[in-house]
Amino acid sequence: MTSSSTKAKVVRRVKGTVARLFYLEVSAGHVYSMNTDGSDRKLIAADGRIPDGIVVDVEKGHIYWTNMGMPNLDDGSIERVDIDGKNHVTVIPAGVTHTPKQLHLDKANRKLYWCDREGMRVMRANLDGSKAETLIRTGEGSADSQDQTRWCVGITLDHKSGYMYWTQKGPDNAGLGRICRANIEMPAGATAVDRRDVEVWLDKLPEPIDLELDTINRVLYWTDRGDPPRGNTVNRTPIDAKPEDRAPEIVFGHLMEGIGIALDVKGNTMFMTDLGGNVYSAHLDGTDKRVLQFVQGNVTGIAFAEFGSKEN
Repeated sequence: MTSSSTKAKVVRRVKGTVARLFYLEVSAGHVYSMNTDGSDRKLIAADGRIPDGIVVDVEKGHIYWTNMGMPNLDDGSIERVDIDGKNHVTVIPAGVTHTPKQLHLDKANRKLYWCDREGMRVMRANLDGSKAETLIRTGEGSADSQDQTRWCVGITLDHKSGYMYWTQKGPDNAGLGRICRANIEMPAGATAVDRRDVEVWLDKLPEPIDLELDTINRVLYWTDRGDPPRGNTVNRTPIDAKPEDRAPEIVFGHLMEGIGIALDVKGNTMFMTDLGGNVYSAHLDGTDKRVLQFVQGNVTGIAFAEFGSKEN
């Protein structure tokens, strides 16, 4: 897949919408909001404990984020506040998930999906935290948790195909990173440990982190850490491609420990973050690169949201 051969579908943006970005600053534990050009930055919440993944439920006016907590304490959690930062609620308390990373909102079914790094799991729950369950388990116990090839980090869903996709990072610069997939629903009679529908969708990657799916153009995007030229990049490839046609296309480079990614497909724009404290934007093909925030602590997850839709 190359940018010259890929033509993104043009989607009309609904008149009267207001777009905002929401992102996490991990060292201070802050949740921020700002315009998509980087202006009007506002502190929404300051209650994070090493926050990593973030989603926005526009319908209910809620922001959810994951707290990795301290890995040796197994005290990760998922929190929620209103869009204005009020009404802070712990949705998933400590003890349910170990080190929650990227968070995905299943709007249609009103569920949260997330990856649990040291917990070596893919998990989901209702939006109120009830019915938390493990869908994938790649290992168990302290010995397995030291094996970074078992670490689940980024996640997204493809409802059209019925698959969930997640990343398993691997050690630094080892080329052992993978993107895996399995059915969204657990096969009959299977468990998170023994299900047979798990497949490695793409492997030999530097250190794949967060995932985002352009459901309109059927393209999977992800951030990848590690050393250049393949590492610290944003990559993409067609989600429906055959195995021999899944070679990643690098569309953005020179990240400083890349983490978060969010897509505004209607606006032909992607947004990226890195631990160097930067927030970037670019067209989906990587052109028109811009720096929206520069050296602002250590930035992790990012989410794009539109509010106030009115039909033309």
